[in-house]
Amino acid sequence: MSRNLFDKVWESHRVGALPTGQDQLFIGLHLIHEVTSPQAFGMIAERGMKVLYPERSFATADHIVPTTSRKRPFEDPEAEAMLVELERNVKLHGISFFDFASGRQGVVHVVGPELGLTQPGMTIACGDSHTATHGAFGAIAFGIGTSQVRDVLATQTLALDRPRVRKIDVRGSLGKGVGAKDLILYIMAELGVEGGLGYAYEYSGEAVTSLSMEGRMTLCNMSIEGGARSGYVSPDATTYDYLKGRPYSPGAADYDRAVAWWQSLASGPDASFDDEKVIDADVIEPMVTWGINPGQGLGVGARMPRLADLPAERREGARKAYEYMGLAEGAPIAGTKIDVAFIGSCTNGRIEDLRAAAAIARGRKVATGIRALVVPGSMQVDAAARAEGLDRLFSEAGFEYREPGCSMCLAMNPDKLRGREVSASSSNRNFIGRQGSPTGRTLLMSPTMVAAAALAGEVVDSRSF
Repeated sequence: MSRNLFDKVWESHRVGALPTGQDQLFIGLHLIHEVTSPQAFGMIAERGMKVLYPERSFATADHIVPTTSRKRPFEDPEAEAMLVELERNVKLHGISFFDFASGRQGVVHVVGPELGLTQPGMTIACGDSHTATHGAFGAIAFGIGTSQVRDVLATQTLALDRPRVRKIDVRGSLGKGVGAKDLILYIMAELGVEGGLGYAYEYSGEAVTSLSMEGRMTLCNMSIEGGARSGYVSPDATTYDYLKGRPYSPGAADYDRAVAWWQSLASGPDASFDDEKVIDADVIEPMVTWGINPGQGLGVGARMPRLADLPAERREGARKAYEYMGLAEGAPIAGTKIDVAFIGSCTNGRIEDLRAAAAIARGRKVATGIRALVVPGSMQVDAAARAEGLDRLFSEAGFEYREPGCSMCLAMNPDKLRGREVSASSSNRNFIGRQGSPTGRTLLMSPTMVAAAALAGEVVDSRSF
């Protein structure tokens, strides 16, 4: 049996074995934002060190950026201080910075791929847990902590435990109105939020290869929510077509040679894996979470599980979820009232996501009393949306169309839930307090489902639109 993509990429970047039993891995691309980098820059400054390979690091601002006004200084002094520190350090070390003036600012996991920085066969690290997004291109991408950001800045390497590799074979086809967000929520509901511990996930099968690059990014983005260290899809023609002509992609003279190399990295039909799971795509319907972790989800036509029917190891978590969410076991998830609708984030803030939501919103109105936000994932996504008139379409329907940023995904900015509000969110986490209110409640779903909920004022099957 041949090697899978993960093993090929790991071995090609492995510097050596460490006494700890870990491998020292060279990191080909390091992405930086304003929240986890200031302390890391401070750590290397204390040691009198410089960034070893500044040309391999790229920075943007996303987490703390207000989506209503970019006027400096920001109203939040802490947010302003973070951005000032990032600006100072990228200038000091000669790191490329996609700021507001560049026209390329945005959520780090949207910006990297759309500029062609993310490419097959790379090792990629970023001080953000959803770095697995970049695995959609056949890269091995890790979210890292601040001390590891320091290590990459100083040495361009990381000390890592090598995970096992699990193949998730998604057979059959996703039905009409069912997409990548529904697929990953279904996988987590099946395998659990700890099901991927110690593993990297390779997503394969007809339902995966038929996804667009945007869909694959959504799929890989939430691998971490299922406990996996990373997630990826082997590169194919869809990958190569997406990357061609992007600013940091190989130029025309080198592109065919690059594609030949990328093709050699893909897992072959006889590739070996440590474990395999089979998922039937035909049974998946639009998904909604009902609890306080992304694995507590179900199809929009289903009823919330009864505690007695759950495996013993999931009952206590479900009990806590029902207590916090104020939902009742055995009740249908459809019809659950919402207060806020949020479309955006590194999971679902790309142009394809906005187009899908706009198709639902076109010619309709947001329900009375619902606060609905649409936040593009980058300045380039925003420009494309405005060129297509999507900003006007959303505004006419009653959505607030905002400037690019992370926004209400984690609410490290003014976009927050208030009190016990219930949010229909296209983001990636429904943890307690995640969207800015310690008592706020989050229902994760796809952009089309969020748009439908905004119009209905409650959870509803988007296919009815």
